[in-house]
Amino acid sequence: MPNKKVKQRAQVLKGSHGGMQLVLIEDVPHLGKRGQVVEVKNGYGRNYLLPNSLAVIPNSHNLKLLERYKIKIQQAREARVADLKVLAEQIQRIAVMIEENAHEEHWTDEAGVDHVKSLLYGSVSAHDISRELKAKNLQVEPEMVRLEAPIKELGVYKVEIALGFEIKTVVQVAVLPKQEAPPAKK
Repeated sequence: MPNKKVKQRAQVLKGSHGGMQLVLIEDVPHLGKRGQVVEVKNGYGRNYLLPNSLAVIPNSHNLKLLERYKIKIQQAREARVADLKVLAEQIQRIAVMIEENAHEEHWTDEAGVDHVKSLLYGSVSAHDISRELKAKNLQVEPEMVRLEAPIKELGVYKVEIALGFEIKTVVQVAVLPKQEAPPAKK
């Protein structure tokens, strides 16, 4: 009688808490990132993660792929950090000028000193600063601009930009009064 080839099932490794160990091949919210080895309850792994191709059983082949993936991710991260450092230097060297409609507010304090404040009719927000930086071919999203509150007065401000990966820089923002267009010649 010839030896019959029997297919071996992949054995699922048990975790320290009695659940099954799996390698995530996609990011799963509230569980882990792609490439991470996680321990989940048996039913969650068998009925959701494995059938939906979100995870695989950690066998030797999958673990080799995981190591290659981690190296690729590390190289991509290092390249991204280098790009962000160059972007931070470029941002630091420029100034952003934003023109807005403004009016002057006059008042006298108790000591009899006259004060003048140039207030904007609107305000300058993170979106406005981001738009001006993008116009200069610097890819800065509004979420990266760190403003405590919208700018409501004319002046020069230093605004922090958090680019990610713990890389921060400062851009100088000058808020100027909008120039009146010269009258058209007849």
